[in-house]
Amino acid sequence: MAETTSGELSFEGPIVELQRKIEELESFAASTEIDLSGQIDQLKARCIELQKEVVANLSAWERIQLARHPGRPLFSDYLANLFEEPLELHGDMAFGDDHAIYTGLAKFQGRSVLLVGHRKGKNTKERIRCNFGSAHPEGYRKALAKMRLAEKYRIPILTFIDTPGAYPGVGAEERGQAQAIARNILEMSRLRTPIVCLVIGEGGSGGALGIGVGDRLLMMENAYYSVISPEGCSSILWKSADHAPRAAAILKLTAKDLLRFRIIDEIVAEPPGGAQTSIGAACRLVEEALARQLEEVCRLPTERLLEQRYEKIRRIGVFLEDGAPNFVPPPEEEEEPAAR
Repeated sequence: MAETTSGELSFEGPIVELQRKIEELESFAASTEIDLSGQIDQLKARCIELQKEVVANLSAWERIQLARHPGRPLFSDYLANLFEEPLELHGDMAFGDDHAIYTGLAKFQGRSVLLVGHRKGKNTKERIRCNFGSAHPEGYRKALAKMRLAEKYRIPILTFIDTPGAYPGVGAEERGQAQAIARNILEMSRLRTPIVCLVIGEGGSGGALGIGVGDRLLMMENAYYSVISPEGCSSILWKSADHAPRAAAILKLTAKDLLRFRIIDEIVAEPPGGAQTSIGAACRLVEEALARQLEEVCRLPTERLLEQRYEKIRRIGVFLEDGAPNFVPPPEEEEEPAAR
């Protein structure tokens, strides 16, 4: 089972139980005025160690559950905590304004940036309005129009990826979903301004790629990035979504896997137990990584920036040339542990 009846994920059980004991001790100490600070500090230290142990041994499927955790920080949290003077820019100048993708100008550590991010929503009303983070073609066209504006004034672009995938409905297909994503991939590969992309939760298929091409690609420690969801892969291969844990292990979609294959450039650490345990700490870790990577790419001359971006994209994947592979895959690691 991925989730218990109380709402926490099954592998979080020992952590939640220890946290409850800490709360009980704190409550007892407050009501009786007995000094239990020593015991409480010991339990808190043990809780941090336990969180690290649990997360370090998660299977690919369990990391996906963590990436989908209801308490995990969303783009709106990073927007509120890391950026100043945000000014949202609306509309694709053709059809409408897709709330699943945010675009806007802001200040990041005193530097003007263009923000593009998937929005999922914090409550039911917001989630429905944002279509649970699954964007329509007008969302991707909006993103591209604003990125071209950033290119005009050489404003760096920061993208926050968190989507189960682009919306596959009839209306979206009629309005050119695939073409909109393909156009974004093409144009982002040659925009003459620095681009840093960060996967903060789910990185699903073309929906993620539509705002995911840049000079640096970062991933949160417990995010995932994949051509298809484990449930979708399982349904295709085994005609049932019941084999999603097996599919997750095969897809090699975790941050550790993708860094090993040189798809991403950096793994952004999360607080012990996952980003949902402390939104403030998660924001600080993201800020540090973004600031470092942004400073590096902004120092590069435009032509060198584009050359490196082209080389980065060309390195992805394996193909045969004159009978020899262009890239020697890294050695196989031990198989992912079975989902608990």
